[in-house]
Amino acid sequence: MAPRRSKGADAFPRAVESPAPARPDPDALYAALDLGTNSCRMLIAQPKGSGFHVVDSFSKSVQLGAGLERTGRLSRASMARTIQALRICQQKLKRNRVKRMRLVATEACRRAKNAREFIRQVRRETGLNLEIIQPEEEARLAVISCAPLVSTKTDQLLVVDIGGGSTELVWIDISSIARRDRPSAIMRLHAGFHPAESPFPAAKVVDWISVPLGVATLRDQFNDVEDDAARFALMSWFFEENLADFAPYKDEQTRQGFQIVGTSGTVTTVAASHLGLKRYDRTKVDGLRMTSDQIDKVIRSYLELGPQGRRSDPRIGEDRQALIMSGAAILQALLRCWPTDRLSVADRGLREGLLYAQMSADGVLEDGPF
Repeated sequence: MAPRRSKGADAFPRAVESPAPARPDPDALYAALDLGTNSCRMLIAQPKGSGFHVVDSFSKSVQLGAGLERTGRLSRASMARTIQALRICQQKLKRNRVKRMRLVATEACRRAKNAREFIRQVRRETGLNLEIIQPEEEARLAVISCAPLVSTKTDQLLVVDIGGGSTELVWIDISSIARRDRPSAIMRLHAGFHPAESPFPAAKVVDWISVPLGVATLRDQFNDVEDDAARFALMSWFFEENLADFAPYKDEQTRQGFQIVGTSGTVTTVAASHLGLKRYDRTKVDGLRMTSDQIDKVIRSYLELGPQGRRSDPRIGEDRQALIMSGAAILQALLRCWPTDRLSVADRGLREGLLYAQMSADGVLEDGPF
């Protein structure tokens, strides 16, 4: 399966935000909904300084893409589960009287033959207007959401968004930009990976790619391999084969001045395991930096646990034990190609990027990032 550039969904969603105690002005609220291959997630927030304050949130595993690899269609059961979750989102939007929103769907709806029919059914049954976005915009939104985590010492940056149905990689060169300007230069990519001439410094996108393999689709391709370790190895090498057309794959990258920012449930789960957390804590995970060696140690511990041990692990659980291994296989492949002493863990992604983009367009961010 060849990677697609013109043509992602977090495997391990975490609902970590708490509703604000006082109801804010509805005119100040924005919403962002991300419907992926596995999860339906939404944030409602209001601008605060150069960022935003989360007022309400929703996150649920809906497995919209279940069976998609085999049939090429969204199943009736998957669509019913998803519409049920979207009804809850619609209730939250109505209760908070949100007027400004962007509701997007990603890889599963890009690939399914009956996606348009599903979008119409969603509109008919919930009143929500879902928009199917293309991989470049999905990658771009992930990049800008992660910009605050980029070190001023970074010259070469790889942003990785491991989704349920696809994985987006964006390689960015910021070596020619003054160190203090590097995070804001990355934020300016919201206008496109190749923006028009501007008096402000912009990051250079060396290459980007959307690989049509995420934690769910990669798992499904190797479901028939019974041995746990063999399945993991096959998934990792298969994913790497799909990186052949990504320009930086051909070049060796030194660890000095190189940073990876990973946004996905895979990366946050690995971070929680590294920290030995008994219960997920976003404040300890988001922004954490790990080395390739530390990540490899966690992945090896997952293999030693085996399927049953992973089901019993409070950081993984019954429903995610298979998905964490396909995600770890992707992560291992990336680190095999580009080992780093600085992989920054981002508990943020498409929703946050959508919020930043909307608020920036309306000019409501103080000293805004764009």
